[in-house]
Amino acid sequence: MTTQPQLSLPAQACAPNRLAIVGAGRMGMALAGALSAAAIDFEGPLRRGEPPSAEAGAVLLCVPDGQIAAAAAALPAREGCLVGHTSAATTLAPLAAHEAFSLHPLMTVTAEGATFAGATAAIAGATPRALDCARSLATTLGMRPVQVADADRAAYHAAASIASNFLVTLEGLAERLAASAGIEREPLVALVQASVANWAALGAERALTGPIARGDDATVARQRAAVAERLPRDLELFDALTAATRRLAADSNADTIVVTA
Repeated sequence: MTTQPQLSLPAQACAPNRLAIVGAGRMGMALAGALSAAAIDFEGPLRRGEPPSAEAGAVLLCVPDGQIAAAAAALPAREGCLVGHTSAATTLAPLAAHEAFSLHPLMTVTAEGATFAGATAAIAGATPRALDCARSLATTLGMRPVQVADADRAAYHAAASIASNFLVTLEGLAERLAASAGIEREPLVALVQASVANWAALGAERALTGPIARGDDATVARQRAAVAERLPRDLELFDALTAATRRLAADSNADTIVVTA
C-alpha cells in the first residue's frame, strides 16, 4: 500500500480527509499514479476487502462492474464517508447503501497506464455533496466533468466502446490485410491519425473519403474479393462496414444537395 501525505482534495469535496482507492487493476493503478503526480493525498490501491483508514473521507472502487456491489458491501459502514465507482455503464444502484458517486474517465487505460489530463469524465452523485466530490476529483486530475444520467449510461458506454475498442478491432483488420500485401503497420498510422483528425474537426459525414464516398463500386468490389480470398473470416465484417459506410455517404450527399428554384 502506498500513502501520499500531501495535498487534500478541494474543500467542497472530501477534505480534509483523504481518498482511498480500492482495486489494484489498470484503472486503480493509473488513478493512483495520476493522484500522486498531482500531489493529492490518497491511500491505496487497496486490495478488495482491505479496509480503508479512518481518515479516508471517500472511497473509490476501481473494480470490475460485476464486483462493485460486493466490494461496496465489504466496506465498513462509516457515517459521512462517500463511496464511488469508476464504471462507465453502471448506475449508482450497487452503491445504494452509501452516499454514492461515480467517476468514469473517458480514456483508454492499458497496462502501461493512462494520461487523464484533457479527457472527459462522466460523473454522477446521489447527493449534491457526492456529485461535488466526483466533479472535484475529475477537475483536480485535469479532466472535464460531464454529468451522465442513469438512463443514458449504457448508450454512453456503447459510444465509448465503438470509438475506442471497435476502432482497434478495425485497425487490426487493416493491419492483417496490409500484412498480406507485404505492408507493415507503421505506414497505416499516419493515415489513421489524419482520418481521426479530420473526424474531430469536421464530423463523420464531411470527413469521409475513399471509393464508397466517390461512388466507385468497381473498386469496392475488388477490395471485397481481396478480403474474401485472404481473410475470409473477416468478410462479414467488411460487408457490414461497407453497408454502414454507404449509409454515411448517402447522408453526406443528401446534406450537400442544393435545391434551386
